[in-house]
Amino acid sequence: MGTLHFTTFKFSLLTIIILSFSLSSSSSSSLSVHELLKKKGLPAGLLPKEVKSYDFNDENGLLEVFLDGPCLTKFENRVLFESVVRANLTYGELMGVEGLTQEELFIWLPVKEITVFDPKSGIILFDIGMAQKQLSLSLFEDPPSCKPEAGFINYSGRKDKGFGAER
Repeated sequence: MGTLHFTTFKFSLLTIIILSFSLSSSSSSSLSVHELLKKKGLPAGLLPKEVKSYDFNDENGLLEVFLDGPCLTKFENRVLFESVVRANLTYGELMGVEGLTQEELFIWLPVKEITVFDPKSGIILFDIGMAQKQLSLSLFEDPPSCKPEAGFINYSGRKDKGFGAER
């Protein structure tokens, strides 16, 4: 009888461990990516409404956001989201951003980092490599709609099939 109780105890302990692991995994995945951003001290509007899914590794901070395809929207200037956007997410900061570019004076520059140092300041900082740009947090309150890049008119006024359109 002693062996039976020990086996039951091991099974119960294993069940508890599996349940607690699955509950902790599902609690973070039950948040939308916009809710996750808010929880991490960033505005929800940094990512478009059209996010299909995302993966977030809470241990190393890697955030991967998946869209149906590249799309354009506008904050202060036009921005292009690739099909996959990656960054390391910590409280108030997206570092090592990949898959996001911003138009500055007809030049497309990669966004490398997005930071909110003090939410009370009302300022968000975009590091676009050559410069750091301060924007109003109010621009990012709501997730923007993002249109497929083929639907945008370039700066010359021509409607293109995107940035790589034939000339």
